[in-house]
Amino acid sequence: MAEFAVGDHVSWNSEAGQVSGTITKVHESDFTYKGHNRRASKDDPQYEIASDKTDHVAAHKGSALTRIEK
Repeated sequence: MAEFAVGDHVSWNSEAGQVSGTITKVHESDFTYKGHNRRASKDDPQYEIASDKTDHVAAHKGSALTRIEK
């Protein structure tokens, strides 16, 4: 599984189609996101990503992300 870092530009599939953004935070322990408990660990982190086109912030596991060039 690929590892990502803050500042990486990534894309992922959403209900609205392909979305891209920049990673703003890496979670390596369980956290609460938009009122929901999310599981994360050092071996399976989750990433907060700021969308390129809107003010939306998403949280995803690395398996859902693809690194892209800006």
